[in-house]
Amino acid sequence: MYYAAILHMLDPEKNEKVRPRHIAYLDKLQQEGKIWGRGPFADGSGGLVVYIADSWEEAKQLAENDPHVLEGSRRLELKEWRAIRGTN
Repeated sequence: MYYAAILHMLDPEKNEKVRPRHIAYLDKLQQEGKIWGRGPFADGSGGLVVYIADSWEEAKQLAENDPHVLEGSRRLELKEWRAIRGTN
């Protein structure tokens, strides 16, 4: 199942300090096959991580352990996501 973690920007200054740990955390999870996609919003308001998890509890744990969430530089909003791929 897929879970969209919307990471709303709270503290841009703190965000810059935490960003290297956030990237390292996501790189590790991506190597483990736990991330479908990720990236910042173009307007600087935060970013999105789409987790691959077996349950809501697993996705919540993955998202809450993101350094941005732990350090309070971004606010987490987590939603189950039903991915529909295009047929172009």
